[in-house]
Amino acid sequence: MTAHKSGDPLTLNRLYGRSSGHKLRQGQQELVEGLLPQIEVPAEGEISAAGLFGEDRPLHFEIGFGSGEHLADRADMLPDHGFIGAEPFLNGVATALGHIRDKHLANVRLWRGDALDVLQRVPDGAMSFIYLLHPDPWSKARHAKRRMANDGPIDLFGAKLKAGGEFRLATDDPTYLGWSLMIMQRHRHQFEWRAKTAEDFLEPSGGWIETRYGAKSRREGRRPYYLRYVRL
Repeated sequence: MTAHKSGDPLTLNRLYGRSSGHKLRQGQQELVEGLLPQIEVPAEGEISAAGLFGEDRPLHFEIGFGSGEHLADRADMLPDHGFIGAEPFLNGVATALGHIRDKHLANVRLWRGDALDVLQRVPDGAMSFIYLLHPDPWSKARHAKRRMANDGPIDLFGAKLKAGGEFRLATDDPTYLGWSLMIMQRHRHQFEWRAKTAEDFLEPSGGWIETRYGAKSRREGRRPYYLRYVRL
């Protein structure tokens, strides 16, 4: 059993950062008012593939999906899988809704808010993939407790993933990379790192679709890292 101190994202019960930015365009506002209620994750009760999609199917969960490019592309690639995306930033949700509409995706459900609120309502062993792609690094040491890569959330990921399920983490922040590797090492009883060579974490693999943020990192001379962990 992994011990973790009270004060990581699982126990803080507080969402940091902005929830909205510039004013939505009319089309985006219409999507938020029209499409979002149709595909929104219920605010209460158990969250399951059967409950969301009417049948049992592999379930994916993306934490902080940004503008939703990765979420939409993976859902388009795997139409017989179910995808849940959580993002508190309204502008990102609105952009993601545009991707869902344009790609005619029926296998995506969205939650505007804290991902942990939803993930804790998923039955243990129900998830096939959990994605944490370029999260806020909270670079200052005093903010480390806000990082999603912390003992409490990683314990939760381990509980919700089925055996053989995969946790994927991407970051271009060296401090966050080192921190994540340290945290995941403490959870080696739950997860096995898939990397065998440097190439395995320096380039996307396993059908990994690089996010717009990852591509931007490369253009600006930063190195993205791609960590894949399998649930034991």
